[in-house]
This record gives sequence, C-alpha cells and structure tokens, in this order.
Amino acid sequence: MTEELEIIDPQEHLQDFFKSGKYRKRISQLAVAGRTSITADFENLVAFDQELAEELQEKPDEYLKHANNAAYAQLRIEDPEYAEKIETVTVRIIQLIETEKLRKLGSKHIGKLAMVEGIVVRSTPVSPMVMHAVFRCKRCGEITPVDQTGPFLRAPFACINPSCRNKGPFDFIQEESTFIDSQELRIQERPEDLPPGQLPRSLNIKLIGSEIVDVARPGDHVSIVGTVRAVAPTLPTVGKLRTFILHLDANSIEVRGKEPETVLPSPEEEEKILKLAKDPWIHRKIINSIAPSIYGYEHVKEAIMYLLFGGVLKNLPDITIRGELNVLLIGDPGTAKSQLLQYVAKLAPRGLYTSGRGTTAAGLTAAVIREKGGGMSLEAGALVLADKGIACIDEMDKMRPGDRVAIHEAMEQHTVSVAKGGIVATLNARTAILAAANPALGRYEPHRTVAENISLPITILSRFDIIFILRDVPNKESDSKMSEHILEIHRKGASPVEPPIPSELLKKYIGYAKGTKPVLTKEALQRLREFYMAMRSVSETEGSPVAITARQLESLVRIAEARARSVLRKEILAEDAEAAVTIMRRSLEEVGIDISSDKFDIDIIMTGKPKSLRDKLQIVLSGIMEMERETGLVEKIALLNELEIKHKISRGEAERFIGQLLREGTIYSPREGYLKKT
Repeated sequence: MTEELEIIDPQEHLQDFFKSGKYRKRISQLAVAGRTSITADFENLVAFDQELAEELQEKPDEYLKHANNAAYAQLRIEDPEYAEKIETVTVRIIQLIETEKLRKLGSKHIGKLAMVEGIVVRSTPVSPMVMHAVFRCKRCGEITPVDQTGPFLRAPFACINPSCRNKGPFDFIQEESTFIDSQELRIQERPEDLPPGQLPRSLNIKLIGSEIVDVARPGDHVSIVGTVRAVAPTLPTVGKLRTFILHLDANSIEVRGKEPETVLPSPEEEEKILKLAKDPWIHRKIINSIAPSIYGYEHVKEAIMYLLFGGVLKNLPDITIRGELNVLLIGDPGTAKSQLLQYVAKLAPRGLYTSGRGTTAAGLTAAVIREKGGGMSLEAGALVLADKGIACIDEMDKMRPGDRVAIHEAMEQHTVSVAKGGIVATLNARTAILAAANPALGRYEPHRTVAENISLPITILSRFDIIFILRDVPNKESDSKMSEHILEIHRKGASPVEPPIPSELLKKYIGYAKGTKPVLTKEALQRLREFYMAMRSVSETEGSPVAITARQLESLVRIAEARARSVLRKEILAEDAEAAVTIMRRSLEEVGIDISSDKFDIDIIMTGKPKSLRDKLQIVLSGIMEMERETGLVEKIALLNELEIKHKISRGEAERFIGQLLREGTIYSPREGYLKKT
C-alpha cells in the first residue's frame, strides 16, 4: 500500500486538481484574458489532498514547479493554440491557512511558503530582469545561452565551441535574451498589529512577473504569499557576512482595501445597509453610534458624521474642488478630544492617527530617501497613506511651525508636492483632516478671539470647514449626567450605551455610501443662497465686518452633500441644506463673532483681526501720522492723551495697539518714549 502511495507523481496529482470544475474553467479562460497565470486557493488544495498541500508549504520551490507544469499540461488539453503561444503557466497560491506575523518570521521559515500582511511603505520602479541570457564569444562568434539566477549577471564559464574553448571575453546579446518585469516592495507591520511600545518591523519583498508588479502602491494594505529566503549581505573587502537578511520572493500579492470603496459588502450586509438607509431616524442613529462611550457633544458627532461621509469631488477642466471636509476641535483639557480622534481613525475605512508633538513635515507628507544603489526614492508619509481616508492630527498646536506649513497644500489642494534630491513629484493626498488643538493659555478665554486663543496660524484656521470649541463649563445638570455616564463605564467595564449600529456595519455603510454622488436640487440651492445672501447683506452697511465668504459657501455645499450621502440619497433636499446652515451657523457663532461688537466677522478666521480692531488700529495710525506732520517725532504720552480725549480709547488699550503696530513694523521707536511711522 505504501509503495503505491510513493509512486503517485505530484505533477499528475496536481493536474487532477486542475481538472476540477472551477480551475478547469479558469485555465480555459486564460487566452481570453491574455494572462499567463492562474490563482489557486490554498483551502481548495487542502480539501483536495491535505498531504499535497503540506508538501507544497514545506518545499515550495519543487512543488510550485510541479504545479506550473500541471497547469500547463491542462492548458494544452483545453486550448492547444494558446499553449503554443505562451511557454509556461504560473500558479499563484492565495489565502494560506494562517498568516505569519512579520516579527515572528525567522530561521525556521527559510525556504518555506508563508503568507504575510502589512502596509506598503516603499516601492521601487519596475525594472526588467534577465532570466535567460545569451552570450556571443568574441573570438569565434559561437552563441552560448545561460539561465540566470541570483543578483548578478553570470557569463558562461567557457565557450561551448570545441575548437575554441576560450574563457572569454563574451558579448551579451540583448535582443535574443529574455527579460521579465521585477520590482521590490517594502512592507511594514500594520499599526493595529503592533505590540505596545514596539517599533514596526519591515520586510523586503521581491516581485517577479508582469502580473504582480505595480499592483500595490505605497499606503496599500497587502497580503503576500511567497517563499522566505535568506541572503548574506556582502561587504566590499571582507566578503559575505555570517548574519543573513530575510526577504520574501512573492508568489502572489493581494491588495486589501486600496480604495475603501472596493471592499464590497456581502448581499446580506447590503440588505442591512439599504434597510438602515430607509430608517427615518438614520442620522440620529449614526450620530449615536459614533464613539458611544463619550457623553454628549451631539454637534461635534454630527460634524464627524459629515466628515466620514464627505462631499463630492469635482474635477473641472481648470480647477479641482475638494470634496473632503476638514474639522477642527479646539478644547479645554479633558474634553475627550483625543479619544474622539482615535475612535474616528478606527472607524474610517482608511484612517490614521498622529499626534503633533512627534510629527515632522516629512513624516506627514513624503520623505526622500537615498537607496543603497545610490538612487533616491520616495517614502510616503501619513497624509499620502491616508489618501481617500481620514487623517486625525492631535495636538496640532504643538507642531513646529516649519512642519505645520506642510499641511497647507494637503488641506486645500489635496496634493503633496516634493522637490528634493532630483525627485520632483506631486502625490495625491485626498484626505479629510480631523484635527484637535488646545487653547494657547491652557483654557479657552471667552473674551478673546479665536485667533488669540489658539496658537495656530490663520492660514490653517481658514482652511477648516467647521471649527468647534469644546468648553468645560461647570453646569449642575450636565455634570451630574456626565459623572453618572463615566462612573457607569468604570463599574461595568463596558459602554453604558449600546451603539444603534455596530461599528463593523457602520464602516461598511460608510464605504458603501461613498459610491453615491448627490446633486443639489432647486430648493436646497435656494436655501443655501438665501443664507449666504442674508449673511452678506449684514456686511453691506458702511464699516460693518464681512460675515461670510465664498469659502464658507463651498463648505455648506460639502456638508449638505455629505448629509444626503449618509442616507444614500441621489439628490440634496432642502432639509440637508437646512442642517448644513444650522451647523455652519453654530460654528460661526462659536468662532466668528467679534467679541467687542457682537457681530459676525469672518475676518477673525480669515485674517486674524476682527474689523473693530482694524478700525481702532487705523485711528491710532492716523493719529501718529497727524502729529508727525506737526512735530516730526511723536511723543508717546502726547499721543496717548490725544487718543483718550478725542477717540475715547483708554490708555491700556492704546498701549496695546501701539505695541501691536511696533511688532508688525508699521511704526518704530527712534528713541525711548518717541514714535515714528516706518
């Protein structure tokens, strides 16, 4: 009995496997698709013959050759013409039973088949690699073919012509040699798989074959099946080292969630999603499902809901209008900002969380790295990795000003441009940004403007669609509810409120909803226009501040689109416009009100100075210019008296304005106690 078992030829046995229905169909369709490889599910192989599957995992080099030959033999039966045209069929194994963790790969895996998962952080350009080289002897012109393996091009040992037998020199004939596309990737552990406090490990992957190169780009989650290899690095003078470096020769590569939309829900999930979308209370349900363990903050969660669904990107011939929303939360310490951000990063189909303190410009955008070969290559940063997803940036105010500038372009144009070391590139960063910042003085001061309260440059503030201020104000009723909520969490060790929609389903729902592209209806358009015109008309009277600009109008459209999208609606109704207006008004009330005149003033966010302050600065400046005409140098004390008597500006306030003008360089002090216009 045992003897019979040994006689079974693995190639014939594998051919029986390819004769089964599904694979026979795949092989017969090769010609139609013009492909030279077929994918085989490892689970099917286990079901067919477990021993064979185990052998394949133990000795992949030998058994993959058998599999390729078996598939080719089957193709000759199914489609002899196409079999003549292509010389080999490659079998690509996918979905091994278990995934090896990158940090667990070691000496025991060398030469075996393994499956790893990770994020692609770097990829080299695709370059042709010679497989079968043809050489011509320079002395007698005899042609010698040599099959190539290893990293270096090997010439023949001696000429094969019996009368010549010279050891060289040889010419490499490029036209007659065969090449194949090759590429190297670097993958890194996924952030969610990292043990706390550990640095992510990475592994180099070698891809060979035109069908698996250029499948994955930096930022993609991939699962790769391949043979683990170990190579000893060579030092120039000493030779090979004793410690080897592991890499993976890929057999197959699958991209998991490149674009969040590509993860299609199963029919049962789709049914659930469509049922949810018909629910009249769906918006409430989604809001209550966002970070259910955090108490309150209905309006913030509503803004996060719009951020998750996002508006519609518009590509016009001359300009591109972004669809993603940017939201900023400014809040007192202990208002659960970081918790919200981390939750959103988990919930978004593609989310990244980073904190401002340890974040550099290169880490956010892209780093240019010198390769071993001496070339330069790009390594994608956080905003590029979160393309078509959400980047959560915590403690934005703690970032170094030089690094913060890197976010400007990503927030408005949704690209990241790099010009360094001979690389000039523009990468996509179509990322919605949810940022959190603490007030400059520790707590938010209600009698100072936003620009004074927060140490973020105005250029960044003006790029946020919605800005909310989370203030920690003692209030008996809400405090008692909050304390109950928090203590309940600690008592149960679980959230006291069950989310109406489980987070896995919500994630699928968001991914599904991104496929709808809602259009403005007449009524919604009218409503947005009315609000915009009403806010603008406030500004028409002479000397009153500008209440709203076109940037906010675009934000309103994005919010309305996101609200319609969240119920999978094709058009934006008046109610969506109404909700957008409400949330925008709330944001403007918190941020855009000039404290001294109680009027809406968008310039606080756009320029950093409210109208009333600009007017007073103008009065001080004209006072200085008038006195300068009379006396040449302006005496500070005389100026303060004049301002107090004529314009009712108190001394303290006038001192502050003069200080500001001095800082900005509009006036200068030629000597102590005297001022002059620059």
